[in-house]
Amino acid sequence: MKIWAHRGCSQRYPENTLTAFEKAAALKGLAGIELDIQLTKDGYVVVCHDERVDRTTDGIGEVRGFTLAELKRLKIDAGNGKWEQIPTMEEVFDLLQERLKENLRLNIELKNSVVPYEGMEEAIVDLVRRKGLQESVMYSSFYAFSLERLRKLAPASELGILDGKVSDCLYKRNGGCGADALHPYWRGMDLSRKELEGLTVRAYFSGHLYPEKPTGTRLDLDALEKLGITDVILNEPEAYL
Repeated sequence: MKIWAHRGCSQRYPENTLTAFEKAAALKGLAGIELDIQLTKDGYVVVCHDERVDRTTDGIGEVRGFTLAELKRLKIDAGNGKWEQIPTMEEVFDLLQERLKENLRLNIELKNSVVPYEGMEEAIVDLVRRKGLQESVMYSSFYAFSLERLRKLAPASELGILDGKVSDCLYKRNGGCGADALHPYWRGMDLSRKELEGLTVRAYFSGHLYPEKPTGTRLDLDALEKLGITDVILNEPEAYL
């Protein structure tokens, strides 16, 4: 079973921040880090899960309504009087570059199923190429047409299709979206292991996010593997490595 960090180590540190990614990258045996990207008003690729900044920062409004300079003025509460900022994708690459050139991978989720960010695929593919990290990055999205665009822009890249149920992921894949891997919610495993044989199935988990306290509950990875899950994307990867 391969372990991925969901938005970094997002149980113990604020999600999708440089600290959460740095802590995840330090874990031995971690397969990779999952994160989410959106575009600012002036076209910069930034890392944020929600389409709005309300939940994770002291600001209000949609990510796409802010320029990068305006976003950088927002604060993410990291506890003990410390603050983080919404990072740019370039800052994340600069932070993780050495680890990515070793064996760490990045799963970049394009958050474009609600807001159809024009040019998002081109922007991230161009940035990855400029950093020379094509072999260390894979892309995922709920939006099948986005994967089709990515396949044309970066033919050799690994693509993962997201959905609530693994059957819906497979439907989109077989419909021609170009996905190499299925990324369902872990409770959406509605196909048998035999039906998923030979496929990479990276299941994502919700769980508790910072600043909620860890519950101490542990997943039965053997049971998940029997469902056909090959990888798990967790908020608390450090509990399994």
